Amino acid sequence: MKDYGSQVRVAFKHLPLSIHSKAQAAHEASEAANQQGKFWEMHDKIFENQREMSEANYLVYAKQIGLDVEKFKKDLKGAAVKSRIDADKSAAASLGVTGTPAFFINGRYLSGNQPLASFKSLIDEELKKKS
Repeated sequence: MKDYGSQVRVAFKHLPLSIHSKAQAAHEASEAANQQGKFWEMHDKIFENQREMSEANYLVYAKQIGLDVEKFKKDLKGAAVKSRIDADKSAAASLGVTGTPAFFINGRYLSGNQPLASFKSLIDEELKKKS
């Protein structure tokens, strides 16, 4: 597989779906971890343990990944976390995104769980345009 290095940037946006009762808290936990620079670490812990989604477990994960747990608990319900998630939800709505996963590659929409080849094809097409 080709290594794109600095040619590709990933930007994660929150879209907790209302049909998933535990989604909002999971997004809040990952964003609270982001306040301490550990978004991906928390994201990955939650994703790896999808059957164990709970606020109690998020506190365990916070400790495991080296967060200041007291700050994490405060940030978890703080205005910055809520504001970021709300802004991402609004952006998704304005783009017509109603489900996850959803991806944009230079503005080109790729919906749903896709094979790696689909991403590679779109990325390569977009990089050719810049050459």
